[in-house]
Amino acid sequence: MFLVAGLGNPGEQYAATPHNMGFLVVDVLAARHGIRLTRKECQALIGQGTIGGKPVLLAKPQTFMNLSGIAVKSLVEKNEIALSDLILVYDELDLPWGDLRVKPKGSPAGHNGAKDVITKLGTSDFSRVRLGVHPGHPLKSGADYLLSGFSRQQNETLEEFISFAADAIESVIAEGVEKSMTGFNRRAQGSKEE
Repeated sequence: MFLVAGLGNPGEQYAATPHNMGFLVVDVLAARHGIRLTRKECQALIGQGTIGGKPVLLAKPQTFMNLSGIAVKSLVEKNEIALSDLILVYDELDLPWGDLRVKPKGSPAGHNGAKDVITKLGTSDFSRVRLGVHPGHPLKSGADYLLSGFSRQQNETLEEFISFAADAIESVIAEGVEKSMTGFNRRAQGSKEE
């Protein structure tokens, strides 16, 4: 079974913020595949169903971002998820808005939620889908920006961006990470190399 864990913060005040991109993508996947995210298990909201004919568990950890690993580790252990079938999806301040990266493993690149998952699991060998959220201008405080609402400009492309990320996850489940990297890793128009 695949586990798709979208990272974010619970609570209405955080719902429409860059730091909750992971939750938003999981919501799109749930809606597309008729999966209801209503069950509470391992400090996460979860729903079970199939994507591309494969069994999938969708999860939104409710432990707040910096403690995401608590819920993810519990879900992995309880459901006997192979690490090769774990897909973590989250925002990435190091990438410009609209960029997307599918990666088979790697460092958390300063993302506290991803860092906590890696620490709790004791490995960084799992797939992740990173969504670039940097607004393209200098930020006084990255933390304040991540927890603030989307700009009007971001709202114009948000739906397409989240939908594209959901497509990427469906591809990882159906065709594997390597193939998905080729098809889905993209740079937003005008963004530079990492």
